[in-house]
Amino acid sequence: MPGTRIAALGHHQPDRVLTNDDLAGMVETSDAWIRQRTGIVTRRIAAESETVAGLATVAAGKALAASGLDPADIDMVVLATCSARDRCPSNAAQVAGALGIPSAVAYDLNNGCAGFCTALASASHSVRAGAARHALVIGAEKMSDVTDWTDRTTCVLLADGAGAAIVSAVPDGGDAVEPDGIGPVEWGSDPTRGDTVRLLGDWQPRFAQEGQAVFRWVTTELPAVARRACERAGLAPGDLAGVVTHQANLRMIEALVRQLDLAEDVVVARDVAESGNTSAASVPLALAKLVERRELPPGAPVLLLSFGGGLSWAGQVVHCP
Repeated sequence: MPGTRIAALGHHQPDRVLTNDDLAGMVETSDAWIRQRTGIVTRRIAAESETVAGLATVAAGKALAASGLDPADIDMVVLATCSARDRCPSNAAQVAGALGIPSAVAYDLNNGCAGFCTALASASHSVRAGAARHALVIGAEKMSDVTDWTDRTTCVLLADGAGAAIVSAVPDGGDAVEPDGIGPVEWGSDPTRGDTVRLLGDWQPRFAQEGQAVFRWVTTELPAVARRACERAGLAPGDLAGVVTHQANLRMIEALVRQLDLAEDVVVARDVAESGNTSAASVPLALAKLVERRELPPGAPVLLLSFGGGLSWAGQVVHCP
């Protein structure tokens, strides 16, 4: 079976920047309160006319251009989202149509904030099995559509954006010249805690969560998931060049990574400070920025770890394009 690798990345965020001071004029909060509890300083909010498919198309177009592939080379499009209003045709199919991808299998995947890493693993498995040569994997959210702007505990967190990756086959499972770049996935869920993060109801649901319960779960149980993902890739956490977790809360991220025995010079994604919590988009968005800024060099091993509603998790070690 062939191996797989991330061949290229792309990202996109809306133009509008919503600051903590802006939010202080909307609900009872302050810049100091938000920074202390979440680490967030700014977030991006899409215009009314912007859609999940539209955000995804821009990010995916950048990844496709960076890969050097033609649209006809893409055999699969998987879009992870939990906030999309459109049901059919799928948002993935809309992206394929906008980019001129002629005949790829295209579908949406909803695993909450764990969606992108779940989609990445699913696409990697399809490529390894020979069902596709090149897959376009996207995480895209318009969380502003499902935000309760009167709830100061959640409206300060959520934001909009998209990130995308091209997953391609590596012949013969990889070698020293072109290594297998996507490690085995460590994933699962705990449905007994499914009501801890919620987006339930009619066509206009509102995001809600039990923040302290999520924080305890992530900081007590996810370090073991991270270590197992590294072990499955044949690495120790200290071998990692970078760690990109779901960008939920800066305090949560820092509490999690402190438990992993990482190298002193490891790069830890902290994009949440400028982008907020973009759910399924947060991991590819943060990873693409680090690669674009050359903070992570080509071939660098990076742990991706996503978690959220379900409660679900998915993580794998990848090598940067």
